[in-house]
Amino acid sequence: MSILENFYYGKCNPSEQIKSKDTEFELVSQRIADVEGALKIKLPEQDYKLIEELSDLQDVLISLLSASAYIEGYKMGALIMIEVFDGKEGLK
Repeated sequence: MSILENFYYGKCNPSEQIKSKDTEFELVSQRIADVEGALKIKLPEQDYKLIEELSDLQDVLISLLSASAYIEGYKMGALIMIEVFDGKEGLK
């Protein structure tokens, strides 16, 4: 299926296709899981629920920022293509 067909059918979800192979990503993810586990053991349930709520809100914020950065990058790429195809600047 072409990229245009994927867009049309709503199958183009870049954020769902990201699978980091970065070692640091894996280490940080594991550290987060470890800290969450330690907090769950040490904190009363009500306090831990606040931590979970904070984490969920941070996830939403990160998602919003990532979407904004993606959109801005896409726009910049489109503007570069327009400038290249316009040809007014030319090679110097």
